[in-house]
Amino acid sequence: MYLCGQSDVFYTVSQTLFQVNRIRPWIKNERMKRSILEDATFPACPVRNVLARLCDKWTLLALYLLLRSEHGKLRFTELKQAMPDISQKMLVTTLRTLEEDGYVERRLFAEVPPRVEYALTAQTETLRPILDELLSWAMENMDAIMESRQKAFAAKDSGVENTKKKNI
Repeated sequence: MYLCGQSDVFYTVSQTLFQVNRIRPWIKNERMKRSILEDATFPACPVRNVLARLCDKWTLLALYLLLRSEHGKLRFTELKQAMPDISQKMLVTTLRTLEEDGYVERRLFAEVPPRVEYALTAQTETLRPILDELLSWAMENMDAIMESRQKAFAAKDSGVENTKKKNI
């Protein structure tokens, strides 16, 4: 059984790279190209394609902020203020990707200065209970996760290696 569709449904890397370069010439970020390349290599895999786009550093945070906003929409500047450690370029890229995938709608107002709002689509509203559960789980388990990280770093710093690695 294949989780991601038929086993023979894939493109070669050269075919996929050609598609990425042809369809998205504006992409300069090599990391993003690799992500798109991986997505396109397994086009019949809904799990890989959806999670690859949703589970990057900024996408879930942007969606969460929009889900938690009073009217389900935020201006670009409001999103930027809520995520002070994201660069403007990365926020633009993240929002553009969310718009391409149908998670948000971008609305440009003909005003001076220009005003842009991002709103959730009806499809994205169905993510609300999933995101709520994920965030609740993260809050409940954060202390245990941080403790595990500290133990791993301490073991690494003291020179103690994981016994599983020695057996491999």
